[in-house]
Amino acid sequence: MHLPYQENQQIDWATLQHEVDFAYQCGANGVVMAMVTEVLRLGESERRTLTEKLVQFSAGRGSVVISVGAESTFIATELARHAEAAGADALMAIPPIATALDETQLRCYFEDIFAATTLPLVIQDASSYVGKPMSAAFQAELFNALGERVYFKPEAAPVGPVISAIHALTGGKARIFEGSGGSMLVENYRRGLAGTMPGTDLLDAIVVLWRALEARDEDRIYAIAPLVTSILALAVNLDAYLSIEKHLMCRRGIFQNQIVRGPVGFVLDDKTRAEVDRLFDRLMEQLH
Repeated sequence: MHLPYQENQQIDWATLQHEVDFAYQCGANGVVMAMVTEVLRLGESERRTLTEKLVQFSAGRGSVVISVGAESTFIATELARHAEAAGADALMAIPPIATALDETQLRCYFEDIFAATTLPLVIQDASSYVGKPMSAAFQAELFNALGERVYFKPEAAPVGPVISAIHALTGGKARIFEGSGGSMLVENYRRGLAGTMPGTDLLDAIVVLWRALEARDEDRIYAIAPLVTSILALAVNLDAYLSIEKHLMCRRGIFQNQIVRGPVGFVLDDKTRAEVDRLFDRLMEQLH
């Protein structure tokens, strides 16, 4: 989910409900609160309210996955317990980013979040945005120690080989979600995925692409994938993703504005916006 704001930067709940409805209309199997939901720019009370609202808005139509990663294990486990009590179906967690942790500390952090609830836990290596990469060996050790309630969303480059390495080190048992927004979905799908977690802005295209991959429809795959990849290639960092995604959500008539809580590390200029629009128009022509 992308997070819509009112002009005063308070969360726009009515627009968020519209976005959730749009996601399910596109064929999503669930909704996710994560990095592109600007969780790092939310207060703890906002995160709790957002969790409750996503469960309410989802209304049993699919899984609700809540990001609970935090700078302390105490806060992360509190958020995890709240998410389970609110009715979430799974948790996701990035490592703390303010402190460089050794693997012993990082293992304890994830193990404590895992133990705090009965929900599945997606280990998210968000180092394409923040923090440092986690090795495939470390992630596989977590799976082998904690079992099949642990899932993975690797985003450290090179993502494809990391996916294959986690599979190899877990005997093919680990369930892995793709986290490139769809830009590397074709290659990653062929390595074995449980699913993908794209942004809402290109969701209809990603659903079509996923179904084409399932059907092995190579013509359809390569009509859609290069356009998705070209749009996402313009997103050079997290704030660029947010800027482009919110622009497209406004184009779709779902968002009322493109507000991102600042300070921001990227501002969409006219030339980039024009290229996004050209690519998006071509993508929509392929879908309809």
